[in-house]
Amino acid sequence: MADVAMFPLGTVLFPHTPLALRIFEERYLIMLGRLLDDEDPQFAVVLIERGSEAGGGDQRFGIGTMARITNVMAGESDIHVIAVGGTRVEVREWLDDEPYPTAAVRELPPLVWDDALTPLRDEAERIVRRVLSRAAEFSDVRWDPDIELSDDPLESSWQLSAIAPLGELDQLHLLASTSLGGLLRELIDLTLAAEPALTAVPRGDEFDAALGQLLEDAEAAEDDGPDDEEPDETDPDAASGTDSPPR
Repeated sequence: MADVAMFPLGTVLFPHTPLALRIFEERYLIMLGRLLDDEDPQFAVVLIERGSEAGGGDQRFGIGTMARITNVMAGESDIHVIAVGGTRVEVREWLDDEPYPTAAVRELPPLVWDDALTPLRDEAERIVRRVLSRAAEFSDVRWDPDIELSDDPLESSWQLSAIAPLGELDQLHLLASTSLGGLLRELIDLTLAAEPALTAVPRGDEFDAALGQLLEDAEAAEDDGPDDEEPDETDPDAASGTDSPPR
């Protein structure tokens, strides 16, 4: 186990995937200053379970990814950091949050590529890109459907998990995969399950206006329809509301 600096976020970081951060909180500025003294500055990213990214007091999930800092740019009142996901880690014990969050973690076993997985990986890429492209027609998406992936099949499998239009809990489920085949199969299933909601036509102003017009037309048709017929007072049976007895 090793004690590492922790950065809880509202997003999941996958191995071999870039991460852009804007750091402005004092605690993380202190963390960054200390990390930059290291020859290979890294911190671990975990998903926040409850709470917000700023201010502390959040609750966190126990699976995360090491992030290696590759670029640092200073702004007027903040610092912009580019990092890339590395090994996956499991939190064994949360340590002090002062001056910034730290935890004792252990590295999770790396997933292993097998050439027999090539058709499954290719199918996962086809489905992820198709659903991502369709989702982009209905709303903003984080990743370009045509984004270039690594030529390495293991790295690109993780990158496909990152660009798939899934919620954070589904992404966390993928991050905890114990085999690459399991990761790819779950990625396909989760992406297909998310597709109907991602590509549903929203109820916009035009839909609401059309629905309102249909309701108005229906009410007008009822108002213009024939009135209920009055009973013929010359017919004693009709006036009394009784049926005529059979003759």
